[in-house]
Amino acid sequence: MNNISLYLKESYNELINKVSWPSLTELLGATKIVIIASIIFTLIVLIIDLISKSSTNLFYGINV
Repeated sequence: MNNISLYLKESYNELINKVSWPSLTELLGATKIVIIASIIFTLIVLIIDLISKSSTNLFYGINV
C-alpha cells in the first residue's frame, strides 16, 4: 500500500512541476490544425471511394 501512495505522490509532483503544459493559444492552434487535416483527409478518402465505386461499376457494367 505504501508503494501505491508513493507512486501517486511522485506522479502528482511530476505533473505539477516537471510537465510543460501548452498555453491556450498553442492548444487552440494545434486543435485547428488537427481539424483542418481531418477534413482534408476525409475529402481525399471520399474522392478515392467515389473513383473506386465508379470504376468498379464501369468494369462490372452496373448502372446505379
